[in-house]
Amino acid sequence: MIRNVLAIAGSDPSGGAGIQADLKTFSAGGVYGMAVLTALTAQNTQGVSGVHLVPAAFVADQIRAVFADVRVDAVKIGMIANAEIANAVADALQQHSGVPVVLDPVMVAKGGANLLDPAAVDILTRRLLPLATVLTPNLPEAAALLHGTAAESREEMADHAQRLRALGPAAVLVKGGHLAGDESPDVLATSAGLSWFEAARIKTANTHGTGCTLSSALAAELARGATLFQAVAAAKSYLAGAVAQADTLEVGSGHGPVQHFHELWQTNEGYAK
Repeated sequence: MIRNVLAIAGSDPSGGAGIQADLKTFSAGGVYGMAVLTALTAQNTQGVSGVHLVPAAFVADQIRAVFADVRVDAVKIGMIANAEIANAVADALQQHSGVPVVLDPVMVAKGGANLLDPAAVDILTRRLLPLATVLTPNLPEAAALLHGTAAESREEMADHAQRLRALGPAAVLVKGGHLAGDESPDVLATSAGLSWFEAARIKTANTHGTGCTLSSALAAELARGATLFQAVAAAKSYLAGAVAQADTLEVGSGHGPVQHFHELWQTNEGYAK
């Protein structure tokens, strides 16, 4: 059976992040992808120049339309943008409590643009975190949710993961990509304790959409029946491959995208002249 996974997120017209990255990741992971848009952005590899929000009621309409007709095996939540949309998403998903939910708290774009209204952080924390099977913040996002400063060590990462889990999600995966050094460790906090997932840091500027990609890969694995530990390991391995092959793409002059189809595409020149 081919599983169906729903992404609730914003659009990136340059294709590296947001809904576009979600759908590419779902396809690479062997699941059927669906998309509910929360926002349109004007952005490229150099940054975000504009954001146009979808009305919260219409976001809810999109979610209801999908669930009314299609079996949903997992949900990935990305850019929420404001409190109204956060409430609308929470209201819609509360009726489907048996579906795994991966919550990626998108707050700031790679170029520094704010993608979440600061007033929405409380709603996100109170209403969406308790619905999450796994929350996947990077170090700045974890700090923002805890109203503190970003972790600078593994010990602080572990502390943040445990404190975030106390806010309601079943599990928390704190991503260490912003940590200094040659390693890029992630820590998973569950009811069973802490688990570390190790990876070497890959030297590339092309990391646009890494958070979207990891959370979508996680959702795809959970939809296919993987345990959380298996899903995290598989998603991290997939992302490492996508980042390692990112430089085979020629997209933009800033933070380019990762290569979502690194296991499927040939890197030769084909028929291009």
